Amino acid sequence: MNNKIIAIDFDGTIVEDKYPEIGKPMIFAFETMKRLQNKGFRLILWTYRQGEKLDEAVKFCYENGIEFYAVNSSFEGEIFDIKNQSRKINADYFIDDRNLGGFPGWGEVYEIIKEKIEFGIEGKQILAYSKRKHKNKRGFFSRIFNL
Repeated sequence: MNNKIIAIDFDGTIVEDKYPEIGKPMIFAFETMKRLQNKGFRLILWTYRQGEKLDEAVKFCYENGIEFYAVNSSFEGEIFDIKNQSRKINADYFIDDRNLGGFPGWGEVYEIIKEKIEFGIEGKQILAYSKRKHKNKRGFFSRIFNL
């Protein structure tokens, strides 16, 4: 069983960036997150959103089959004290559209994580743009998700 933690941004990563509204889901976002959860990864929603806008994002994800291990915190039940605590969280991987090179897409994210686990690469990683190009994205996603 895997015990790695993945912190995932919401706007521009799980959904198209339409803040303060909720954009359309990114292609294969929920399918990939479900697959990662099924492989034992613990997912944290790590977002700029707070208050009512955060509640809307959590509800949107729940309605699409994703319940997070924690939200804007390192573990379930942790209370974030904005005056006395850093918002930095503990995770093994961070998935965010603001990475160097931008967000590579969920198919590429899954392949990067899979590679790191299969080859035993440990430590904190920030998923940055991969140089690999996939000429036939439909075929690429089909291989990943057995479509």
